[in-house]
Amino acid sequence: MDIAIIGGGPAGLRAAEVAAEAGRQVTVFDARPSVGRKFLVAGVGGLNITNTEDFEAFTSRYQGTDFPAEFWKSILEQFPPDSLRNWSANLGIETFAASTGRIYPREMKAAPLLRRWIQKLRGLGVKFATRHYWTGIHSDSGMQIDFETPEGVRSYSTKTAILALGGGSWPGTGSDGKWVKTLKDAGINIVPLSAANCGWEVAWPEAVMSRAEGLPLKNVTIQVGFEKEAGELLITKYGLEGGAIYKLGPILKKMEIPFLLIDFKPDTSVEQLIKKMESVKRDFLSEASRRWRLSEGAVAVLTSLHGEAVKASVESLAKIVKCCPLGLLHPRPIAEAISSAGGVAWSEINQDLMLKKMPGVFVAGEMIDWEAPTGGYLMQGCFATGTFAAKNALTWIRDNE
Repeated sequence: MDIAIIGGGPAGLRAAEVAAEAGRQVTVFDARPSVGRKFLVAGVGGLNITNTEDFEAFTSRYQGTDFPAEFWKSILEQFPPDSLRNWSANLGIETFAASTGRIYPREMKAAPLLRRWIQKLRGLGVKFATRHYWTGIHSDSGMQIDFETPEGVRSYSTKTAILALGGGSWPGTGSDGKWVKTLKDAGINIVPLSAANCGWEVAWPEAVMSRAEGLPLKNVTIQVGFEKEAGELLITKYGLEGGAIYKLGPILKKMEIPFLLIDFKPDTSVEQLIKKMESVKRDFLSEASRRWRLSEGAVAVLTSLHGEAVKASVESLAKIVKCCPLGLLHPRPIAEAISSAGGVAWSEINQDLMLKKMPGVFVAGEMIDWEAPTGGYLMQGCFATGTFAAKNALTWIRDNE
């Protein structure tokens, strides 16, 4: 075997594709009974694969501990968003851009794309070894990759390896983060995995739950520190979900006491709100819900959390509608998160995405310490690092043969 790919997610499968197209013998190992399980789960909502955002702005969406922004940009340049769209088209899956800039397969499904992808990989000679749980790498006589399988412990010889084992979210798909201990035992520094793109818990009063559980807060803007995000939130029994809070999660996690400010009417000023209520002398919130078109969820939050302010006057109600403070508790568990932060520290990786302490072993995808918001950035990061790691693994083989 020339290259062992450990992990059958988008980063691993893309690495396998690049290596196989170069004529190398490739085997993809995965702990689950089939590959691409997280890819399929990600596609439940339409499989957002990338984004049309300007490339400079696009690259700024990524971050991590001691994050090498310029190096990351060079990785994305090797396989940018247009390349990902062309790749999909070459598999016979056309894509389209939504008004938000998000790119989706025209069928809005992950399964057809994954089927064609695996079919292509098999045609290139890629082998798949499922139900293989990675346990380590040793080099007693060349590189040996060790696995636990239903038939017992097995070892495979390979010239090089690419680790693409994912982060710690959605563990049922195989992305369980158990590789952390294996690499730590080998002396690799790992930034602790934590939830990213996840909901946040709120100590909702019962009054909010009885009136608003499951209701959206549409067309709002939330502010954390000096950062603002427009979008939609969803009131849940434990707190809040939604793209806006996902994007601001990294800032919230740094706050000793996390909180945010909600603007329920971002397109209207305080003065404009007051003017629409100039004849109202009582029942301010009831009348405002009609004149300002406040949603039922917004009314429930305002009533339950800021009852005195909404009753005092039109002025105080307008101000709280434009700047409603909401304290948060903590993020939801990593197992529920869309993605995870943390992973292999950048200090452990060289400019080829190879582990400095394990020559010939490369890393790709979400197991590296980077994070990004939803919107196509996560998938793009996985494809780009898979491409980059595979190209450098090919060079490593050529230089050492």
